[in-house]
Amino acid sequence: MSELVQIKISKETGQQYWRSLNQLTGTAEFKAWVDREFGADADATFDGTSRRNILKLMAASFGLAGVTACRRPVEHIVPNVKGVEDYVPGRKYFYATGMKLGQASTGLLAVAYDGRPTKIEGNPEHPFSQGAANAFHQASVLSLYDPDRVTGPMQGGNRVDPKNAEGAVNDYLNGTFAADKLGNGSGLRILSESVASPSLASLRTALLAKYPNAKWVEWDAITNTDVQAGAQLAFGQPVRAHYAIEKADVIVSLDDDFLGLDHGTVLPMKEFSRRRRITSTNDTMNRLYVAESQFSVTGSGADHRIRVRSSEIREVASSLAKALGVGGNQLTVVGQEGDERRRKFIEVAAKDLQASRGKSLVVAGPRQPAAVHALVHLINQSLGNVGSTVVFHRNPDAPARTQLETLKELSGELAGGSVTHLVILGGNPVYTAPVDLQLGANIAKAANAVYLGLEHDETAKVAKFVIPEAHYLESWGDTTAPNGVVTITQPIIQPLYGGARSALEVVAAIAGHKDRRGYDIVRNFWTAKLGGANDASNKVWRKALHDGVVPNTEWPVAQVSADAARINAALQGSASRGGYEVVFVPSWHSYDGRFANNGWMQEVPDPMTKLSWDNAALMSIATAKKLGVWQGDMIVIERGGNSLEIPAFIMPGQADDSITVALGYGRSEVGRVGKGTGFNAYRVRTSDALGFATGVNVRKGTGTYHLVTTQDHYPVIDDLGKNEAERRAGVFIRETTLEKFKQEPDFVKHYDEHPPLVGVYEPPVNYDHGYQWGMAIDLNSCVGCNACTVACQAENNIPVVGKEQVARGREMHWIRLDRYFKGSGDEPEVVTQPVPCMQCENAPCENVCPVAATVHSPEGLNDMAYNRCVGTRYCSNNCPYKVRRFNFLDWHKGTQESQKMVWNPDVTVRMRGVMEKCNYCVQRIQEKKIQAKAEGRRVIQDGEIQPACMQTCPTEAIVFGNMNDPNSRVAMLKKQQRNYAMLEELNVRPRTTYLAKLRNPH
Repeated sequence: MSELVQIKISKETGQQYWRSLNQLTGTAEFKAWVDREFGADADATFDGTSRRNILKLMAASFGLAGVTACRRPVEHIVPNVKGVEDYVPGRKYFYATGMKLGQASTGLLAVAYDGRPTKIEGNPEHPFSQGAANAFHQASVLSLYDPDRVTGPMQGGNRVDPKNAEGAVNDYLNGTFAADKLGNGSGLRILSESVASPSLASLRTALLAKYPNAKWVEWDAITNTDVQAGAQLAFGQPVRAHYAIEKADVIVSLDDDFLGLDHGTVLPMKEFSRRRRITSTNDTMNRLYVAESQFSVTGSGADHRIRVRSSEIREVASSLAKALGVGGNQLTVVGQEGDERRRKFIEVAAKDLQASRGKSLVVAGPRQPAAVHALVHLINQSLGNVGSTVVFHRNPDAPARTQLETLKELSGELAGGSVTHLVILGGNPVYTAPVDLQLGANIAKAANAVYLGLEHDETAKVAKFVIPEAHYLESWGDTTAPNGVVTITQPIIQPLYGGARSALEVVAAIAGHKDRRGYDIVRNFWTAKLGGANDASNKVWRKALHDGVVPNTEWPVAQVSADAARINAALQGSASRGGYEVVFVPSWHSYDGRFANNGWMQEVPDPMTKLSWDNAALMSIATAKKLGVWQGDMIVIERGGNSLEIPAFIMPGQADDSITVALGYGRSEVGRVGKGTGFNAYRVRTSDALGFATGVNVRKGTGTYHLVTTQDHYPVIDDLGKNEAERRAGVFIRETTLEKFKQEPDFVKHYDEHPPLVGVYEPPVNYDHGYQWGMAIDLNSCVGCNACTVACQAENNIPVVGKEQVARGREMHWIRLDRYFKGSGDEPEVVTQPVPCMQCENAPCENVCPVAATVHSPEGLNDMAYNRCVGTRYCSNNCPYKVRRFNFLDWHKGTQESQKMVWNPDVTVRMRGVMEKCNYCVQRIQEKKIQAKAEGRRVIQDGEIQPACMQTCPTEAIVFGNMNDPNSRVAMLKKQQRNYAMLEELNVRPRTTYLAKLRNPH
């Protein structure tokens, strides 16, 4: 209950209380009680003077209560004699929901305390989640509580009276979009992101039926336009490919970061990592070949990788098809075969694919043109992969035209003044649309432009009326996975701001639909789909809400056959041009710009560059030398009369004359977190070059820019094998090939040096009874996707410190994801390593703490008593792993009330001056121990306790459990021959150990 209840004391009652207290303190019984509770020498402290002081304090406290009571009305509370069924206050509950990111949707679980969502987890029941979630899913809960959101409707740039927010939205929609004003809909246009909601698709059908001349346009900044066009070109019908990566023994990726951000869901990471787990020398691994321009997360996991300009991937695909004999005489190789390294790569990959027919896979990235995607489909068909490692689904709601075509048409209609009513359903298209379309200026010409937006962004600035968009955790809806499986999205909390609407509710109002509330729209749509209003359909509906999956909604499998002649014709005449190229990729921080004001995502380092709070122009060492620039020097990218000034960042493994720029930065209209961060790559992204642009003019600019990384990147030189970076990697990383591992299974033991331990204290550890917690991290599975870092931040109330403090080395993340290069600067290999607190049994931090703030628990945890810590930082200085974080400043100062709602109530919110670190999510350990005790169980089952990092990890690289249980996963992993302890020779005996990295080269 939010109201404060005050106690009103009458004057007579107060005087009677004072007399009673005076009498009590003078009695023998009171003195005897004092002796019993405080000792025999305490009589002197309760003499007349002390009693008088006690009375003064009591009087003051009651006086304050009386003053307060005068300021507030007397309230009467009424007990809730009938509680909510199956609800316990203070207990956390999980609700199934779904989130759409780009053109992919994933089923999730939202964790809520008393109706307040605080955490996102993957839904184990969802086929594209399987219990995992990525960093953007984790960070989406922070966007819910963003104080810079649109908090009420706005008209003409001015906020409508908050007391009339609901009425203002209803009046605008019912008045401006009345049926008599829209006529046949010739002046009505709807602009939305790609529609992945079946109920919204049905409303779209109803709206276009009511207004036959209206048009619905879709636009996604991270678009699959060329992917869809490639399938249409190859098969003559709109189908969507679904790749079964787990079934593939050999995978060839052509500029496709399928382990990163190119596919939008965590399923590729899950399936790929399952084929990289090695338990014995008899196990097999898949093999991954990667050809790409920038060093991606997928490239870091490759067994063979070559750097190729994105504009030359078409030539690589054509040469691979020729080596495989695909298409026969109907297919003509285009372009150049490239250097010797490329020719060898194609030759070996082709032989490997042929040897794994039906169990291989070739994929192309969304930046590649339609002809490349069509050719890839033809290659998979010729290898017998269709129906095995790749399945095609027929999308019943697939648009007849591409997004780019319809967006160009809409921009022209707006410029010509034929659009009188424009409805924009999220997505911030003014910021993300191709710059040559001048969409923002054209939208301003529409007489009635309404924008449903989550924040005050570039589109909200030009719209005539702004409706606050309900966050997906605030609204009812449904969303479709890449294979058609539907998830019902449930609101975990009521909309925080008045007038908030979902896209469903806005379209329903304009279409004059009988249902206007999101719940009614979704429920009635699916009730009809499930067989009408009856007990059977109601049961299916409730089960769908519970499980997060609507049964029998997967799209039908399409029987397809690629047309080689048509594909060959499309490949001709599209040769790449010389000069520089610019490649546009989604950002690991802001995606397409929607997370620009999210502090968790801004601060978490990019997996490869380790940049924080910025983007940059990534280039090779040779390109940097050609331009005469080094780290942080400004360059100017010019194309088609547009220019972008951005700092240079030298990246090993980058293709020469190819510059990669992440989208989603340099926002002109954004909240306080994203203000002034990064550089807007959309300024040079035109409609004819959505994935990459060739023939670009690049020159050195003026001045430098301070880029911040969380890992030293500057010593990179031509030969990484001769610098400190590789020597450091050799200290922490154990790596070999699968073949050598089979020949020498105990290879990790040969790395360590064990000096004599004479006189070294070794604490006794009892492994015979009780719980002994430990963790094992498989480097062969980890891809460095940041999911664990952001999940840990959400679970443990870890603050955001900002770019300036990160530059000083004061980032607060409890999990550090290190990235190490190995090899030459042009063709290096990469290993990523998550580094939490090691929970050392012989912990160096415990020996030096002068106040015993860091102590060892009987279960092996290195605990932190925050209330004791005085911030000497001796423990941090003595930690060889550097995993302890010090609260230099009060990071929570000035936190808005809405932002506080994201905090996990099971974890303290630390003030300045204390040391923080990973504790294996001790609050989750205690929760399960209490639960087991309440259920009468004496044993906690293996896997029942999952720290936040383990629970969200898409690759299942992190395993936690009881080492005393010989059948637990963590105990079995620690028995593997690949298991090793980082810096084992120091004898600190860490509870967190690693499984060595293996590669599977041809």
